[in-house]
Amino acid sequence: MRNQLGFSAYLSSFETQRETLAAHAQPGTPIFLSLHISEEFSPDYVAKVREMCAFLVELGYRIVADVSVKTVAQFGQPDLVRLARELGVWALRVDYGFSVEEIAALAAHLPVVLNASTTTPEDARRIASAGELVMAMHNFYPRPETGLDPDFFRASTQALQQAGLKVLAFIPGDTLLRGPLHLGLPTLEHHRNLPPSVAFAELAISYGVDGIFLADPGISEDELARIRRLCEDGVLEIPTQLDEMGQNLYHRVFTCRPDSPAWMVRFAESREYSCFGTQIHPWNCVERRLGSITVDNQTYGRYSGEVQMLRGDFPADPRVNVVGHVAAPYLPLALCVKRGASFSLTPWS
Repeated sequence: MRNQLGFSAYLSSFETQRETLAAHAQPGTPIFLSLHISEEFSPDYVAKVREMCAFLVELGYRIVADVSVKTVAQFGQPDLVRLARELGVWALRVDYGFSVEEIAALAAHLPVVLNASTTTPEDARRIASAGELVMAMHNFYPRPETGLDPDFFRASTQALQQAGLKVLAFIPGDTLLRGPLHLGLPTLEHHRNLPPSVAFAELAISYGVDGIFLADPGISEDELARIRRLCEDGVLEIPTQLDEMGQNLYHRVFTCRPDSPAWMVRFAESREYSCFGTQIHPWNCVERRLGSITVDNQTYGRYSGEVQMLRGDFPADPRVNVVGHVAAPYLPLALCVKRGASFSLTPWS
């Protein structure tokens, strides 16, 4: 799942989402939905869910359904396995109300997704031994200030991965946000107001999450395109504001030198591309801040023409020209570029 973005669908916004879901459909794309949201229950709830699931299955989505003990009672099915088969559900995300033994019994019949924030590695191993595919999914958090902190998220994710499970998480959208709060649905609290592509890159690259879902109903086409380029081409797009001297850096694919230090991304191809000609005069040799794009000028001798992206703050250097900056909302991407990874600077206005 790491090589694609999963989506989420909600009965309360399904009619609004129909067109977008059809446009984004690709065979095997995972989609999350919940079958136990009490406020969505109504006399025609079961019929609406069946219609929604049939629509998603026809488009080729793989449904990951969040279920609880309320779900079976609502649908009148004797067990969750038969309900999943009736609705075309690929995997069950098992929420509260089930014992380890009951979840293990489900895992013998179909993929099961555990709660990554509350399942212990010991219980995860027991359940995983009972089925072919057992995963774990972190929650999303509608209320501000309740999302997970990085230390807990990293520790719980790594513990479950070491137990042999793939771990999934959520990022917020940036267009249609789910109510009633409409404040984003992130797993990590600090992702709440970040662009979706930044949250995706951090989860995939910095935290090593195995699968990522858009929790909100909507995402802009620009953000979706950035995510898909990372998934399909392995190129991290970094929106940047470059001055006249740095314009030639736009849209080229660069590689982070494998010997780059932690505080700087060195562009492996900068001198090879000869982006700035043979004479690079000192210009705009100002203080260098996190996210600055810099070029060494001719007073640096053999280093003239080398390009860097800074991951920290540095003083001004008369040998180094500052030619631009990573756009403020995308600054975390400067920290996501791994040694040997591909990236591209794109215009941001």
